[in-house]
Amino acid sequence: MTGRPGWAANQALVTFAVNCVGTNLVTFMAVVMRLDNADAANRANNWAGTTYVFSIVGALVSDSYWGRYKACTIFQIIFLAGLVELSIASHLFLERSCDFRHGEAGRQAQHCRPPTRAESLVFYISIYQIALGNGAYQPAATTFGADQFDEIDAGERKSKSAFFGYFFVANNLGGVLAVTALSYMEDKGQWVLAFWISTAAALVGVVLFALGTLRYRHFLPNGNAIVSVCQVIVAATKNRHVKTPQQAQDLYEEADYGNDEEAAKIKKKNKMLLHTPDFRCLDKAAVVVTTSTPPTRHQRQSWSLCTVTQVEELKCILRLAPIWVCSILYSTAYSQMSSVFIEQAQAMDASLWGLKIPAAGMGVFEILGVTAFVFIYSFCIARIVSKVVSREPTELERMGAGLVISTLAMITSGLVEQQRLKHATTLTQPSSSSSLTILWQIPQYVLIGASEVFMYVTMTEFFNDQLPEGLKSLGSAMSVASMSAGNFASSLLVTVVMAITCKGGQAAGCWIPQDLNQGHVDRFFFVIAALNAMDLLTYVIFAKRYRPAPLMKPAGADENASPADHEIYI
Repeated sequence: MTGRPGWAANQALVTFAVNCVGTNLVTFMAVVMRLDNADAANRANNWAGTTYVFSIVGALVSDSYWGRYKACTIFQIIFLAGLVELSIASHLFLERSCDFRHGEAGRQAQHCRPPTRAESLVFYISIYQIALGNGAYQPAATTFGADQFDEIDAGERKSKSAFFGYFFVANNLGGVLAVTALSYMEDKGQWVLAFWISTAAALVGVVLFALGTLRYRHFLPNGNAIVSVCQVIVAATKNRHVKTPQQAQDLYEEADYGNDEEAAKIKKKNKMLLHTPDFRCLDKAAVVVTTSTPPTRHQRQSWSLCTVTQVEELKCILRLAPIWVCSILYSTAYSQMSSVFIEQAQAMDASLWGLKIPAAGMGVFEILGVTAFVFIYSFCIARIVSKVVSREPTELERMGAGLVISTLAMITSGLVEQQRLKHATTLTQPSSSSSLTILWQIPQYVLIGASEVFMYVTMTEFFNDQLPEGLKSLGSAMSVASMSAGNFASSLLVTVVMAITCKGGQAAGCWIPQDLNQGHVDRFFFVIAALNAMDLLTYVIFAKRYRPAPLMKPAGADENASPADHEIYI
């Protein structure tokens, strides 16, 4: 693929720009928008969750309607426009409303007056426009990058693997720069300058992407997988009173009807799935209810009669649903890194050799944890396990390990918070401070990074392996949807915890009050750890009961052959 360095630079710049906004958003909410700790954490989690929702939208729009190049272009422009709006609005608002010449902006909210409704409206419109632009761009960019390689060519297949390596490195590089240099600026109150730098980075990224337009491989959008799934549900509902045939060959498949020439073309072009006995109620969607000759491909009413392959595609999604649900609580633990972890860091001693470590800057240790454990797993864990049990850990086993590590991360976070409270210095220092060094947070960030390698990376791979070709993008969307649901679940959990612990609306007894020295954030972390532990037990049950993807019928396979002759897994 020509222009790979420019593509990697584009991704690094885009990641850098969005992290300049998202990584320290909880601090901006608390300091500039004057929200309390619980509300700030909720707003930051909701923003992150919405970003992931937009990723699902971007994947579907790019695959089904616009095509990936058009989607990448439009969403990058939306992203850039949102950054420009945020930069201008912040400049006008902060110049009039905040004074960061004295003190540390990351720890004192008294520097700013509360924003007006109009100012708040402009702020939220801009950050959610950024969420739309970046969230929808990411899945389109990843898939569009993979499109530039020819799977038939052996050399390009190797280059494709290298491309994903470049993509991973670019994401980490952009994240490291954002959580170090710019987080330090934002912690000092230089929000406007940081936002303008992120805007400039996004602009350069758009230019680099546009420069490669004439060299890109462009593909037309495919059919809409969501529509196909809806057709099966509607058709099965319409035929709910129809008796399901006992023999699978009595169900409708396009290649089984029509003239021999048309059937041969369908068999050659499409990869059809063999029937499985699960979820038999859905088989009703493939029952031919007419008494006349079964319809051909062009005569079939798609919302009344579906193919066996369409039905099996929906079954694939339903088999994955329990695994996906179990990943939500993991995402809830993961989301603490961009909310409560930062609030905890702001109440710790951030001085190191005369420098002040920005609270959001601790996220660099999560990135280092991810990078380190990618190599540790590949060169140590996988090889040791393969020697002991003669095979590498399965994808389901690796995801289970991710849940174990995330539970340990939450327990570690709770223990660190207990130590922070023991070293609280409210009598001699500003409220919500402690003499415990911020470096105590390193283990919890590293553990979160390690769990991400085992959970998120493996989950994306697993979902793509277990879904047929037409649903690959939906598999990626399901992984992103887990992150989105986890962020919203975290907001719900914070709301419930505050409602239960803040008796009568009083701050006394609250687990996450404005002054963390008066609260019990440690208990909040332990609750998440307990939920993760219960989630792990549930996951083990579902993982043991999970059946692999259905068999695939090779093109031109003999219809009279036994199922064993067709045993090709997706």
